[in-house]
Amino acid sequence: MSKTVNMHEAKTQLSRLVQALHDGREREFVIAVAGKPHARLVPFEPRKRASGMDAGLVVIAENFDDPDREIEKLFDEGPIFPDKA
Repeated sequence: MSKTVNMHEAKTQLSRLVQALHDGREREFVIAVAGKPHARLVPFEPRKRASGMDAGLVVIAENFDDPDREIEKLFDEGPIFPDKA
């Protein structure tokens, strides 16, 4: 069950509240303003990523590294100071 703390207590006792979450003594705190819940303070849980979990989502074309003739032409023959559009 969540323990409710008021905003003033949360501000003055933040280190103690975070340590209680870290140690597992509390699962979460609800921070209230004028008795009404406004926020939850919960322990940080890092996301676990597995190697290769995005496999198949990105496809790189076989010609990815091929030269782009249009860009080469602009470098070789294009104006040094192109007209502003």
